[in-house]
Amino acid sequence: MSNFRNNWEIEEVLDLFDKPFNELLYDAHEVHIENHKKDMVQVCTLLSIKTGGCPEDCGYCSQSIHSEDPIEATPLMSLDEVRKQAKLAKEQGSTRFCMGAAWRRPSNKNIDRVIKMIDIVHDLGMESCVTLGMLSEDQALRLSKSGLNYYNHNLDTSREHYTKVISTRNYQDRLNTLKYVRKSGIKVCSGGILGLGESRDDRAKLLIELANLEQHPESVPINMLVPMEGTRHYSNEKIEELEFIRTIAISRIMMPKTYVRLSAGRESMTESTQALCFYAGANSVFYGEELLTAPNVSVEKDRELFSKLGMKIEGDNNPEKKPSLTKKVQKKIHNLKLIS
Repeated sequence: MSNFRNNWEIEEVLDLFDKPFNELLYDAHEVHIENHKKDMVQVCTLLSIKTGGCPEDCGYCSQSIHSEDPIEATPLMSLDEVRKQAKLAKEQGSTRFCMGAAWRRPSNKNIDRVIKMIDIVHDLGMESCVTLGMLSEDQALRLSKSGLNYYNHNLDTSREHYTKVISTRNYQDRLNTLKYVRKSGIKVCSGGILGLGESRDDRAKLLIELANLEQHPESVPINMLVPMEGTRHYSNEKIEELEFIRTIAISRIMMPKTYVRLSAGRESMTESTQALCFYAGANSVFYGEELLTAPNVSVEKDRELFSKLGMKIEGDNNPEKKPSLTKKVQKKIHNLKLIS
């Protein structure tokens, strides 16, 4: 069951969706513990290094200039601020630091500046990941030469449903970037968003697109739509949590060795839902209180959940440590002690 495959057909994936829930989770869990350390979770931090002003019209994103109340564009973050945020992420237990910029595609000048940020992440001993929009083949090669570990470029949904979500680029544009990234030697991070008004067929077809790549993505983030006011998908009906868990389980079965990451939407999930996702094969999360512009679970709350579930953080040599306090908070505590 856990052998590599990239020839999945729609009928067999829909059969997985139709399996009795407990049987599906059991099968996915068996695949998971055969290919990964059980009760182990990877934590990654995602930082927005350039927010807002994006010319794409992604119907779920408040960073798009096409949304009703677009987020004001910010300049690219300074190297000092990136270093500060990366150090904090490492202190909190993250082993991978991801940086996202709201661009359709980066300029070569922007690639130069991002490469300096990648150097900072590597100097701190963490894996690097960036998501900068579409890349040319030359840009992928430049990022590869910088030592970049991962490039994130989500497919979002199925090929058929894609035009209902985005019109400023096409599906093949996304696949071309993934091809250039893979060819350059950078590891691929690519997943999707559930809750974009897609059907179960669309969810199955998204997983087929990912699993039928010549090589499976090393990371597959599965997002639950976080409705952002002013976007076209703000009023979408929320996907059922059992359907979300099913999709996690099927991702694990179809891509046995891939890190399946719980991404956006966790702040609205119950602990029980997350626990079932972990049992079904999710073994990575985004850490920190914000994912680009979407809210996320706090570090403290995540550590409490991992402790309740008996899970360990991958690469964490001191699981009892508490998230470090910022200098501002430390100063407040110091002043309170002086007053008392």
